[in-house]
Amino acid sequence: MNKTVILLLVSLFLLACTEKKPRYVIGVSQCSEDIWREKQNAELRMAAYFHDNVDLRFAAAYDSDERQIQQIDSLVATGIDLLIVAPNQVATISPAIDRAYDKGIPVIVFERKTGSQKHTAFISADNYEMGRVMGEYIISRLHGHGNVLEIKGLDGSSPSIERHNGFIEALKNAPDIKVVASLQGDWTEPTAYKTTKEWLYNNKDVRVDLVFGANDRTAMGARKALGPTPLYCGIDGLPGKNGGIQLVRDSLLDASYIYPTHGDQIIELAVRILEGKTYDKETMLMSALVTRDNAKVLLMQSEELMRQAVRLDMMHDKADVYLHKLDTQRVINWLAVGVIALLVVVFVLFYLYHLRKITLQRERVVNTLWNMKPENVAVVSESVEKAEPAEESMSEATVNSENIENVEPATVSYFITRFKEVVEARLEDSDVSVEDLAADMNLSRVQLYRKVKAVTGSSPVELLRTARLNRAYQLLLTTDKSVSEVAYIVGFTAPSYFTKCFKEEYGMVPGDVRK
Repeated sequence: MNKTVILLLVSLFLLACTEKKPRYVIGVSQCSEDIWREKQNAELRMAAYFHDNVDLRFAAAYDSDERQIQQIDSLVATGIDLLIVAPNQVATISPAIDRAYDKGIPVIVFERKTGSQKHTAFISADNYEMGRVMGEYIISRLHGHGNVLEIKGLDGSSPSIERHNGFIEALKNAPDIKVVASLQGDWTEPTAYKTTKEWLYNNKDVRVDLVFGANDRTAMGARKALGPTPLYCGIDGLPGKNGGIQLVRDSLLDASYIYPTHGDQIIELAVRILEGKTYDKETMLMSALVTRDNAKVLLMQSEELMRQAVRLDMMHDKADVYLHKLDTQRVINWLAVGVIALLVVVFVLFYLYHLRKITLQRERVVNTLWNMKPENVAVVSESVEKAEPAEESMSEATVNSENIENVEPATVSYFITRFKEVVEARLEDSDVSVEDLAADMNLSRVQLYRKVKAVTGSSPVELLRTARLNRAYQLLLTTDKSVSEVAYIVGFTAPSYFTKCFKEEYGMVPGDVRK
């Protein structure tokens, strides 16, 4: 018996040792999700391949300050070792970053600045310089004369502020170039289109010679509103299909400016910080102007780099599959040893339990027979023989308020588990009845009601409704389905009745769950 237990413990210990846990967990809080950040996230993952002790956890706020604050707090709560964050706006995200920093978590702020100095390192390109150089290019492109329409980025974000300031500073050297309007955008093409369209409606007589967008998508949104006649300049200069470099090559944009992503450099900085090595507090990334003169060459180089990255990613995936199979086989082997050991322990315990039970039963019979009259011995012996078969199954046992104390806990547990399985299997069926549930458990309606009421204190109908509301709560938390969709999925025939029951159960309406 002792040897078996030791074998089981050793097996479980060795099984636990096969799990590889990363030494460093790095949280990445992106303020948005777009093609620029998709490229950067891919670079972050690629760089992490070279550090087998790094695990990345990503979160995207979709331009929402509130969501990003919640995500940063959530990442910190999970126990990350370092935070990489691109703040949605300068001031609003600072408190969440400060909380992480104050807990001793190193913070790398990248691409966008924060209103606080509580960060470990900052890495980005020079947005002011981009705006200034683009302004100088626009002066030369218009030969010092003309009207320019500016579409800015997200209000309050540091790249938008700095690009605008650099652009305006450059135009001070060209008094004959007039900025007819600086429209507020949010980095997205649809907003730029809508904003430009509204401005055009009120300024039909104003000539526009060139549009400067805070990024390429903003410039393309304005192009859809104004048409191809003005020149269009943006910033980002991404490679790939519909990226800024291709747009310049195809003359959809007159110029762009490469805004480097460099996820690999960010990961190297993070690892140096975590390993206690020296690092630069501030890192400025190199960038470059993209025009039709160099767009073709830059695109060819970028596409080749992307092909190499894809190949490397495929090789990594294949290696992952192989290592996963190897680890799986190792786990299966140790799991088999553990299962065998566990079965041996269960068998021994089961055997000892029944051996003890038989021994006690025989002692009880002997003691009973010892004090009985000879003529009653046969009767007792026959009674004992009838008492020795195995216990009744739950479907045949009687569980009610009169004898519930005498039923073994394991039997009650099996009954409740079985009833739960039956209920969960019929949640979506709005027409299910107690008779249906009873039939699934091979019981009559009266038997089911009596047993459930005795064991739980609630009726089958009440438990069915509670199960439906529990499932609805989980769906509201983990999916984006509407309240009506959730109501029908869990078997309610009317959303209004679902809302009434939900409020009675949880003290709030379904829509409040996601808040």
